[in-house]
Amino acid sequence: MRVIHDAVSIMTPFLLAAAGGLLTELSGALTIALEGFMLIGAFSGVVFAHLLGSTTAGIIAGAVASMLFALVYGGVTYYLKANIFIAGLAANLLASGLTAMLSFSFFGTKGVIHFADVEGLMVFNVPFLGEYSSMVYLSWAVLFLIWFILNKTPLGLRIRGTGFDSETIRSVGLKPDLYRLLSVIIAGLTCGLAGSMLSLSVSSFVPDMTAGRGWIALVVIYLGNRTITGVLAASFIFGLSISLSNYAQGIVTLPSDFILAFPYVLTVSAMIIYSVWHNRKKGVKA
Repeated sequence: MRVIHDAVSIMTPFLLAAAGGLLTELSGALTIALEGFMLIGAFSGVVFAHLLGSTTAGIIAGAVASMLFALVYGGVTYYLKANIFIAGLAANLLASGLTAMLSFSFFGTKGVIHFADVEGLMVFNVPFLGEYSSMVYLSWAVLFLIWFILNKTPLGLRIRGTGFDSETIRSVGLKPDLYRLLSVIIAGLTCGLAGSMLSLSVSSFVPDMTAGRGWIALVVIYLGNRTITGVLAASFIFGLSISLSNYAQGIVTLPSDFILAFPYVLTVSAMIIYSVWHNRKKGVKA
């Protein structure tokens, strides 16, 4: 079914960003800078694909640039002890302004930059799975890798332990802030991949082209009950809602603005429902 197929592609940036954000949440320091990380990845990915003449190089460059941006954010937050929410908002605003400045400095425009020589993402047709871009399959591999790290390695145990009781981690000679920094760098990697997918899919960079996907990724983490399988399911729900809204434009006689706003209305509604459910659950436990 075409709607389902499109939903899987649409959900991929959410899935990648939320997978990395889940690590920071489990380490006890959820970052709200996912939007900024994605935007840096989107800009760097398509620009370096153009400069180096390789889509693969662009994907790698987008991930590395986002990781470096995340490293700076993590250093300011965890070692200089900046307020995590203020630092996150500042990172998002900085990413928007920085990409606009670089776009104007190197390409003479603050608007859309199109690179005709960038081929876009490769498409693979895997039996029993379907025909998707390379980033879709890569996202599944990344999700499995993060699940493996969290559940099968000492590193994952320490990351989760940091979020559960950082003082215990510190008492055995480990450094909680180091694991939080590592988590945010991995989030930078996954968000860089997500951003690169957005720009390389259209061989262009559009100002603020992430369009709130980083914020939706935060919602996905909580709706997914902070688990890998939950993040996968919640990402698909949002991908499906956007896919349905795209198809509905040619079928339903409603204003297009209303239809396009549906995924964001779903985001806000889902967060309200989750908050009510979570508070009631805490009340029952109390």
